[in-house]
Amino acid sequence: MLTLLRPRVPAGLRPRTVRLRLTALYGVLFAVSGAILLGVTYLLVRHATGPRRVLYRTGGIGPVVSGGGAFTQQPLPPDLQRLSTRLDAEVTRQHAAQMHALLVQSGIALAIMMVVSVVLGWLVAGRVLRPLRTMTSTIQRISARNVHERLAVEGPRDELKDLADTVDGLLGRLETALGAHKRFVANAAHELRTPLTLEHALLEETLTDRTATLASFRATSERVLAISEQQERLLEALLTLATGERGLERRERFDLAELTGQALLAPRPQVDRLGLRIETRTPPAPAAGDPALAERLVANLLDNAVRYNVPGGRVEVGTTTEAGRAVLSVRNTGPVIPPDRVADLFEPFQRLAGRIARDDGGHGLGLSIVRAIAAAHDATVTAHARPEGGLDVEVRFP
Repeated sequence: MLTLLRPRVPAGLRPRTVRLRLTALYGVLFAVSGAILLGVTYLLVRHATGPRRVLYRTGGIGPVVSGGGAFTQQPLPPDLQRLSTRLDAEVTRQHAAQMHALLVQSGIALAIMMVVSVVLGWLVAGRVLRPLRTMTSTIQRISARNVHERLAVEGPRDELKDLADTVDGLLGRLETALGAHKRFVANAAHELRTPLTLEHALLEETLTDRTATLASFRATSERVLAISEQQERLLEALLTLATGERGLERRERFDLAELTGQALLAPRPQVDRLGLRIETRTPPAPAAGDPALAERLVANLLDNAVRYNVPGGRVEVGTTTEAGRAVLSVRNTGPVIPPDRVADLFEPFQRLAGRIARDDGGHGLGLSIVRAIAAAHDATVTAHARPEGGLDVEVRFP
């Protein structure tokens, strides 16, 4: 109903800037309030200054006795009655003229003040919008090359200050994301270029060796095949990381304990080779999301716990349900990790000095994939370095 009653302003007549809109709004509000004030004042003045009737109009003349006593009146002479009538007419005419003059002068004053209010509204609107213009010009000047710049608006804590701080926070997150993206691209290019360079060197060495035999060609082919498999694992990890960061396209129910039991079968050869002890406690833990990505999350945590362990070490795997949330915990022994470097393990291609894998199959993407998949499931990942060495990782699904 309100939409139907709202007047429709032609598109060509609508103010095109916020400053013009605010000025028009100020002018309209002043005009309406001024007109109401003028009407109320006119009515009050008219009521308070109504024409006074002359005492001798239709009555008589005589002493008035208070207290209800009797008195006598003498009839007015005809000349005095005519004078009284003329005086009444003159008083009425003068009052009407005064009210008309009051109305005209008030209207002129209202028109003058409307012009003044429009000018003041234009100046006030410009003053209010000045920080917005400054922020707009600064944001337009910021690009990927100078994303480190901030609005840094100073002043009292008001809506504009909150807006500027919000934009600064957004720019900070964009700067962090751009920095991480640049590092990721550089590291990915390096990781992909290294095996290609090695393949090229092996093939060139074999082809330029005039004494090469069939056995040497076979050995070179096996090495190139191993490098290609390593590249394939790297590309698969990059695709999984991209899929996790893109988010989920579907959600379905799954049991985190069942996925953990399936993932425990994969690292069995490495576990036997290192003599690790696996301790599991996996009661049912229902969750929702993408089962394939969730299984990859569990597999990466187990692979990290086994790959960066010590001979004869221990891996503890557990699932549970707390407050309706499925929880996966993986604890392992291993080299001592500085507590302030734990967060770096979840960045792509990050490897800490002294934390060397037991084989050459890792690319430093395992825990970053875990973080991306957890973020896609709205899950939280917490990791703590063990004082005696190793890592404790806990994932809580919603």
